[in-house]
Amino acid sequence: MLFGGSLEDLIVASAVLAVMLLVAFPIHEFAHALAAFRLGDGTARLMGRLTLDPRAHFDPMGGLFLAVSILAFGGGIGWAKPTPYNPMNLQGGRWGEAIVAVAGPISNLILALAAAVPLRYIYATGMDVGLLESFLRLFIAINLLLMVFNLIPIPPLDGFKVLLAFLEPRTAWQVRQVLEQYGLLILIAALFLPLFGGNTLIGVIFREVFGPLMRLIVGR
Repeated sequence: MLFGGSLEDLIVASAVLAVMLLVAFPIHEFAHALAAFRLGDGTARLMGRLTLDPRAHFDPMGGLFLAVSILAFGGGIGWAKPTPYNPMNLQGGRWGEAIVAVAGPISNLILALAAAVPLRYIYATGMDVGLLESFLRLFIAINLLLMVFNLIPIPPLDGFKVLLAFLEPRTAWQVRQVLEQYGLLILIAALFLPLFGGNTLIGVIFREVFGPLMRLIVGR
């Protein structure tokens, strides 16, 4: 998409990529680490992950995926290094794990909402801000994409731990055994197999959740 687009598109995409790697991804992982620390586990802190320093959270493969998805397709699928924590140390049991898991996606939502404030003002006043409008809109979209994607209840995504917290202990144990063994295969199938009228499961989720959420936050 953008490799064949205009120079302005490339500039906006490159700027968003830099902000995602230097700000959004570190905040996402820091949120996980801070939640775990507040709930009694210092693993992330001991391993130098309770920080906003992007170098501590950068994953080369995840960064490459993000760069390709943004620059080539205008999307935003990528990842940082997973934040380590010991669930045995967390207060609240499964709810503690769920809080740690959901902290990351919530940080993406907060970033999207923060960027939506100036964007909605731009739309309301009709200001001509050049590339800033495109930058803000793409930044919001990618943060919402990451939030929605991470909340899908399939391991290794954050939504899986949230799902377990809502299940009865016996059911949660049974579901955990199956999904942790086959979760990656299920996720790949959800990403690439067109099982829903030519659409993938992830595609349906993005259409039904991401689109309305984007319109709600941005206002158009």
